[in-house]
Amino acid sequence: MTDSPFSRVALIGIGLINSSLARVLRRESMAQEIVVCARQQATIDRARELNLCDAATLDPAAAVEGADLVVLGTPLSAYRPIAERISGALKSGAIVTDVGSVKQGAIRDVAPSIPPGVHFIPGHPVSGTERSGPDAGFAELFNDRWCILTPTPGTDPGALSTVMALWQSAGMRVVTMDPEHHDLVLAITSHLPHLIAYTIVGTATDLEDTLKSEVIKFSAGGFRDFTRIAASDPVMWRDIFLNNREAVLEMLQRFSEDLTALQRAIRWGEGQKLEDLFTRTRAIRRSIVEAHQA
Repeated sequence: MTDSPFSRVALIGIGLINSSLARVLRRESMAQEIVVCARQQATIDRARELNLCDAATLDPAAAVEGADLVVLGTPLSAYRPIAERISGALKSGAIVTDVGSVKQGAIRDVAPSIPPGVHFIPGHPVSGTERSGPDAGFAELFNDRWCILTPTPGTDPGALSTVMALWQSAGMRVVTMDPEHHDLVLAITSHLPHLIAYTIVGTATDLEDTLKSEVIKFSAGGFRDFTRIAASDPVMWRDIFLNNREAVLEMLQRFSEDLTALQRAIRWGEGQKLEDLFTRTRAIRRSIVEAHQA
């Protein structure tokens, strides 16, 4: 254990990502001590039962005391109050990182509370399922997926290397990216698909009772996949859309324009336009499979 890269790791929030990370830390013997912080006693009790931590607390400041790595894994709306709460308890040289899906918002809400001598490395392991909570995690979640780090100007190279090594140990491929560019990329690859899924499933819930029951009974693959995405944590996704609103609205506008063009092609029987579009989109799917991101 003395060779562990971290003496004490504080996981603030123990949902899908942080509970998976806890399992990685155990598997790789990367931490001498893991401390979990959550809002509810039942959650930290469950984290203990699952052996995800050595200690647990409801107090973020107590969790980070003496920690050399702090990982924020809460909904984005909790970032600012947590950062303010832990600011005075962070030890010099500690690294604070996060796993959120919107990086400009994370920097806005966390960076002002990071004291001198403490390093903040915003991060986003791009991996997940629709499940949440400490039971949802599994160490293999990160295998061969991408982790995007969005360091700010003046970031300590050693701290950045430490966070990169953490996610590489979890099996991820790590890249760095400008925060604004990250938010734009994720708006189209993640945020817009979730918004569409929520909308389609929401449309189904507004159908007449007889039709709704048949939609559920005869759900084909497409609708079934949408329901899986739409089952994702509602608080987390509320925060994502509100914190990345500009990029999401830009991509939503592009999508709306493309949808209108598709609607016109169907109305006027323009089969070649439809076939051309479907041919191009099938090629994207093949590229994703070839990149092992399917």
